[in-house]
Amino acid sequence: MTTLEEVRILTINPGSTSTKFGVFVGTDPLFIKNIKHTTEELEPFEKITDQFHFRRNLILEQLEQADISLSQIRAVVGRGGLLKPIESGVYTVNEAMIHDLKNSPLGEHASNLGGLIANDIAKSLPDAGAYIANPVVVDELDDIARFSGHPLLPRISIFHALNQKAVARQHAKSIMRLYEELNLIVVHLGGGITVGAHKQGRVVDVNQGLDGDGPFSPERTGSLPVGSLVRLCFSGKYTQKEILKMIKGEGGLVAYLGTNSAYEVEQMVQQGNKHAELVYNAMAYQVAKEIGAMATVLRFHVDGILITGGIAHDKYFVNLIIERVHRIAPVHVYPGEDELKALAMNGLRILSGETVPKIYG
Repeated sequence: MTTLEEVRILTINPGSTSTKFGVFVGTDPLFIKNIKHTTEELEPFEKITDQFHFRRNLILEQLEQADISLSQIRAVVGRGGLLKPIESGVYTVNEAMIHDLKNSPLGEHASNLGGLIANDIAKSLPDAGAYIANPVVVDELDDIARFSGHPLLPRISIFHALNQKAVARQHAKSIMRLYEELNLIVVHLGGGITVGAHKQGRVVDVNQGLDGDGPFSPERTGSLPVGSLVRLCFSGKYTQKEILKMIKGEGGLVAYLGTNSAYEVEQMVQQGNKHAELVYNAMAYQVAKEIGAMATVLRFHVDGILITGGIAHDKYFVNLIIERVHRIAPVHVYPGEDELKALAMNGLRILSGETVPKIYG
């Protein structure tokens, strides 16, 4: 009989130009792979869901080549996609979810493939369940946080839920507390930037970091002056597609400095580029402002500020934030975003009985 310590978990995280997956024994990695996809490889597929067989077969081929036995896998956990708003947690992949992953109410995204591939692989195994965990559409907002200023434009919750929740639980464990006991502000610094107010296990407010809320980021504008944006939209100079691309993909550091690489900007600053220094400082300034805003949401009862994501490796940038917010609460830095491990952590929570999977519908 396989013990819990021997149980294997397969995690799958499809990105727009990559497929990352891993096999874990508990939360210890046994095999990790990141397959990069060229534009030429993906060009034949009209829709992202059309890539299903292509990506699934690559995963199975790589596991076979690495001589990874699938017989001990008890959970296949995929990255959650653009589903309907749901509360946080681990969800069993069911028919309702499969339908919405294929016909996403919020549009196409590569992460939609995570649950679909997990379900297909799990079905071929003797004793494995298929799950997703904390997709970007996790919605635990307080009702008061949904107001924007106009009823046609409510604030919605789209953020780095998987990494924010995993880091918050990791931090709580490190101080021997329960996540559900703490008030935390969690900052994810990546291609998009989200800052969440975690109140005793629920993210009661967070900026919508996908396409137009909060700090600007390496490739997104964040919040913009609304009147100026409206006039730009109706200037006749840009199509709707061009404006949306300007907001998500060609905003932030890309617009100001021509690169979405925070590392490259850091190098510019070190080489004495004053304009790059000002832009980089402005991005940190806006992150600090958002932290301050979330502190008011928590009525300044904040047990800790956690900074994570890829840009958290940049001590210069992180220190620009810390010097502005350290009086609010102790700041803890957890660089990187190990989403495969975060998925494995959630799979283990199910297998160990720490929590039960939720039903999507």
